[in-house]
Amino acid sequence: MSTKVEHLLLNCPFHVQQANDRPFETHAVNTRPQKKSSLMRSGLIVSMMTLLSRILGFARDVVFAHFFGAGGSTDAFFVAFKIPNFLRRLFAEGAFSQAFVPVFTEYKEQRTPEELKQLADHVAGTLATLLLVISVIGVLSAPLLILLFAPGFSDDPSRSALASEMLAITFPYIFFISLTALAGGILNSFNRFAVPAITPILLNFCLIGTTIWLSPHFEQPVVALAWGVFFAGLTQLLFQLPFLARLGLLPRPRWGWHDSGVQRILKLMLPAIFGSSVAQINLLLDTVIASFLVAGSISWLYYADRLVEFPLGIFGIAIATVILPNLSAKHAQNSNQGFSEMLDWALRLVIVIAVPATLGLLLLAGPILASLFQYGAFELHDTEMARYSLIAYSLGLPGFILIKVLAPGFYARQDTKTPVKIGIIALITNMIFNLVLVIPMVYWDFIAPHMGLALATGLSAWLQAWMLYRRLRQQKVYRPSVQWWKLLLQVTAAGLAMALSLLFFTPDLVQWGAFSVWQRIGNLLLLIGGGALVYLLTLGLLGMRPAMLKHQH
Repeated sequence: MSTKVEHLLLNCPFHVQQANDRPFETHAVNTRPQKKSSLMRSGLIVSMMTLLSRILGFARDVVFAHFFGAGGSTDAFFVAFKIPNFLRRLFAEGAFSQAFVPVFTEYKEQRTPEELKQLADHVAGTLATLLLVISVIGVLSAPLLILLFAPGFSDDPSRSALASEMLAITFPYIFFISLTALAGGILNSFNRFAVPAITPILLNFCLIGTTIWLSPHFEQPVVALAWGVFFAGLTQLLFQLPFLARLGLLPRPRWGWHDSGVQRILKLMLPAIFGSSVAQINLLLDTVIASFLVAGSISWLYYADRLVEFPLGIFGIAIATVILPNLSAKHAQNSNQGFSEMLDWALRLVIVIAVPATLGLLLLAGPILASLFQYGAFELHDTEMARYSLIAYSLGLPGFILIKVLAPGFYARQDTKTPVKIGIIALITNMIFNLVLVIPMVYWDFIAPHMGLALATGLSAWLQAWMLYRRLRQQKVYRPSVQWWKLLLQVTAAGLAMALSLLFFTPDLVQWGAFSVWQRIGNLLLLIGGGALVYLLTLGLLGMRPAMLKHQH
């Protein structure tokens, strides 16, 4: 990467400048509060980068749908990708980041630069060694893992063999991407959010490239996607290294199992592995059950889940990424009031964003799917089936986002046990919901039994979010501000106005399918833009102003 590009990403508006923000070699302990608008600006930075990544992700999925459609081979790839992707969210973005960032931030606030650098070296060496062992085991045991996570494939030996072949290629992704998460955690701790946020774009480029140019050269074209995942992991890791070097924190990996900081991170990780990833475990259980359903069910769930991940990534994960290091700093400074106010700001922002996002996905599920994916091998039937999944998933979207924002309230205080207990309850509940919803749908020949899987996941997310919120209140860590009742009334009224406008102007799915490509896209953009405008205008008429959503401390 050129020095000019590196300079721009680190020092232009993508970088959140602080009062004493200097390269690590001259870094002093930062005890000054951030500027009033810095958290909002940081969240916007991550959101913009994530938005770009998600748009390219949609382009990737459009390419997938066009080239491969929804069937047995795509089901096999999505399972082979979902297993290391699940581990990525479990270890990299989930438990590891939630455990590493608070400890690393504490070292940054209270220890010497030499101790901070030593922690980075020991964590990198220990993590890399463990991940290498896990990757080797995963590659060698690929057929067993497919049998475990997609037992329904055993009825189709060719699909099972294809999934095993691709899993052996994709599994090392967990090695590369977890080290990428380590690099991103270090950068986020220094409020350099743009580089980690933009890194996932590389995955989309690799997968699009391998689909278009590499897949025609394989006997089974879908296998090219597995190689795309492998090279994407390597590329993402290499991309972040120059930025760590600029901070003076490029790790020199050393085995550090007995290092006190490493031990603290490991102890925090063990319960966080479960607590931070209940939603992902639920999705994986959905895959297990869906493997027994009609071919295409996994793909229909995948495309619906990808659409829900769009607002979740842009808003939920972006806000959580920004507040975790800042909440950790507030905790290290014993600023209880500042901790509560920061969490309250994040939750208010979530409500304002989650309501229109949920209504948009719920009411425009069919048009969105048809406009993005209904081309080539992806037919009207696939759109109709995926629509059931998206409607169900969208009902759980606010719960998914709330979990992302509430969980840092525990992890920042290095409390990982509480989310674990709550996560276990949510996981068991999801399994019960799966049985209660899916079995009757199958028995009564409901057209889309996979919808029950998505609905169960959403219901369990709501339960988990409520338990996290209640526990924060019981611990007196979070105290809601007096603005909440007014905010809820404003958002409810604006959401109702938006829903009515969308219901009135949206054509039915059959009529939508008759539109040309550009008519679909144009009409979809008009509906989304019009619905958003109605929502924002209603909020404005009811007295809400953007300044009310800024963090003031």
